[in-house]
Amino acid sequence: MEQLKTYALMTGLTLLFIWFGGMIAGQTGMIIAFIAAAGMNFYAYYYSDKQVLKHYHALPVDENAASGLYQIVERLTQRSGLPMPALYIIPEEQPNAFATGRDYEHAAVAVTEGLLNLLTEEEVEAVIAHELSHIKHYDMLIGTVTATIAGAIAMLAQFGMFFGGGDRERENNPFVMLALMLIMPIAASIIQMTVSRNREFMADAGSARMTGHPEWLQSGLVKLDNYARGTILPEADPQTAHMFIINPFTGKNMSLSQLFATHPSTQARIERLEALKHS
Repeated sequence: MEQLKTYALMTGLTLLFIWFGGMIAGQTGMIIAFIAAAGMNFYAYYYSDKQVLKHYHALPVDENAASGLYQIVERLTQRSGLPMPALYIIPEEQPNAFATGRDYEHAAVAVTEGLLNLLTEEEVEAVIAHELSHIKHYDMLIGTVTATIAGAIAMLAQFGMFFGGGDRERENNPFVMLALMLIMPIAASIIQMTVSRNREFMADAGSARMTGHPEWLQSGLVKLDNYARGTILPEADPQTAHMFIINPFTGKNMSLSQLFATHPSTQARIERLEALKHS
């Protein structure tokens, strides 16, 4: 069911992109948008995980290189019925973690050295359970695709504004076209951020169920958030920020509202976890 929901959302976003291409350049625009969407989705599906791991200089580890971490992941995968993902450690001080991969058999979990140094074993377990919940719900794939399509719609809007939009076969209301070119990138970004936030809440709840201890993730989130406010992940990329358990740009002065935040506030997440204790 989760896989079906993921593919349905991917299809919906792709159709939105194609429709917007048609609004800008008619049938030709739809064809170009379709080809571009097919290429982007193919690349995102098969290669985005390798790209993001390489970008953050993630180093693969096994049971011999990181026995404690391996045992935690192995225990949780057995409990959740998931295959063992590939494990990576990122040589960075900011404590953070993310999951990537296109399906259960091609999944990976990466954690920074800072996270392993900062958190207790129980808190590390809760963070790993959070990432495994992302894997279980195919969040890493849908997050990549939504970010890709949102970025593509923004580029398409810039193309339309530069070339005037429309095609020679029909006349378009210039005010409507201008409104679309301004609104569509914002709408796509809101969709991306909404999907990301909702899936963070779902993964938090999944972690609480998997470990049986919501308080482990609560205390871990507090530590991660407090530390992130004083530092920025050096290689952090806005296109992949939604993948991390804590926004790697938390330490950057964010003057805009939380409308375009990739994560719900840590306080909101802690409150949701607190409610689970009494449910």
